[in-house]
Amino acid sequence: MRMKRRSFLNVAGLLAVALAAGTPTYAQKASIPARVGVIPVIGTAPLFVAQNEGWLKDGGLELSVTTFESGPNMIQALASGTIDIYVAGVAPLAVARSKGIDVRVVAATATAENVFVASPKLAQYFTPGTSHAAAFKAYRAAEGKPARLATQPAGSVPNTTLQYWLWEQAKADKADVEIVPMGIDATQQAVLAGAVEGATIREPAVTIVTGRNPGIKLVALGDEMFPGQPGTVVAVSGAFLEKNPAAVQALVTGLVKSADLLAKTPDKAVPPIEAALGKGIVDSATIRQALASPATKFLIDPRAIVEPARAMQAYQVKLGSLDKELPFEGLFDTRFFEQASKTN
Repeated sequence: MRMKRRSFLNVAGLLAVALAAGTPTYAQKASIPARVGVIPVIGTAPLFVAQNEGWLKDGGLELSVTTFESGPNMIQALASGTIDIYVAGVAPLAVARSKGIDVRVVAATATAENVFVASPKLAQYFTPGTSHAAAFKAYRAAEGKPARLATQPAGSVPNTTLQYWLWEQAKADKADVEIVPMGIDATQQAVLAGAVEGATIREPAVTIVTGRNPGIKLVALGDEMFPGQPGTVVAVSGAFLEKNPAAVQALVTGLVKSADLLAKTPDKAVPPIEAALGKGIVDSATIRQALASPATKFLIDPRAIVEPARAMQAYQVKLGSLDKELPFEGLFDTRFFEQASKTN
């Protein structure tokens, strides 16, 4: 009897040691650090909602977020391996893959984000019955110089969208406008200061500039500027995806849940968005208004933007910001969204 009791105690002790030793291993596997690059626009809101709700942490993801001024700038960080997850415009990603950067789009977050606003000086020429091309021409005739329009660098979604709208939709004369590339924050400030006559901007900048100066006019919405305009996407490095497929699934599933929350209870999303984007500058009322803006359209399904993204790339070739069309094979990985759709 004594031997049996001793054997039992030995086994129980070994089991306790095994369980204790196993606990740190489990915790280590459950916590996956992910370095995320974002641009500070409302289109990134699903990411911050998912993080705030705990859906990403439940899936083992611990995010550290860095803000960038544009997608093309973020590509450098992706190439150097300093970020694992890219949350910005889709346009630079095919270029990145052509240069050997393994990156996969696993979700969208928003579409039709980029809209065109005109400063009070230019807005007065956009009158009912006047074509957009005629408005630009009238401005140049009156001022003796082309209208300066701010947007992000060549190769970005905002830049491509603006040029498509000007030359293909509005049929503007190139002599009537001057495109001025600059960062997101600089664009907003330039519009407010009257340093430019117009710009492509996204929420919450649209709400901010029109709220501070009612003379600033929203002239064209996103789908009018570029039909099906692809916007912000979530892409992951190939190395991160291959090593952490379950974490990527948790990320996409969290984004799908976030889109549902944003559609049904947007007020609940305001605090995390304000914390991520406001940084003490943009208040909750502005965030709430931006969420209800016609320039805000959340969409997670990456399949919906494949063809618009292909069309945008073809236009970049026409503009000369790309030498040739690049293959899309392998860029979009839709299996994570498809799985998330089944479970939600």
